[in-house]
Amino acid sequence: MINYDLRKIKLLAFDVDGVLSSSTIHVDENGQPVRTANVKDGYAINLALRLGLPIAIITGGNSEAVRRRFEILGCQDIYLASSVKTEVYEQLLQKYGIKDENVLYMGDDIPDYEVMRRSGCPCCPKDAAPEIQSISLYISHYAGGMGCGRDVIEQVLKAQGRWMSTDAAFKW
Repeated sequence: MINYDLRKIKLLAFDVDGVLSSSTIHVDENGQPVRTANVKDGYAINLALRLGLPIAIITGGNSEAVRRRFEILGCQDIYLASSVKTEVYEQLLQKYGIKDENVLYMGDDIPDYEVMRRSGCPCCPKDAAPEIQSISLYISHYAGGMGCGRDVIEQVLKAQGRWMSTDAAFKW
């Protein structure tokens, strides 16, 4: 269980590689990374969005396949090629009129460090870098790409009394 008052959470933000996809990436014949996606993470992202809880994707990667994946799920806040994630994070705080304490951020490696130090509820997958684990309030029992996103989303929605809503079916 996440040791934080999850009723305060008004925005969930996620890194992609190593969080919403495995840290093991295959490369296609053109040298482009091919990521895998967890369907349970996808379901939870779509449900949270339909229930009015914004989800932001902040990744250093720059893949149209990643953009398309999260657009299909309903994400509007998708930031690719984010080398300084704190800049995007600050834009999100302003956009939604929220404070650090209202953000759960899940990252797994050094590029996530600074933004995680700012967020009220920093979380990580079980295979995150030791530096990231050391600043996380919660380390999921799931590895990156294996359901860690679903894990934290489910906990937030349950704490907010919205998990088993009447609007639980996936909608395209």
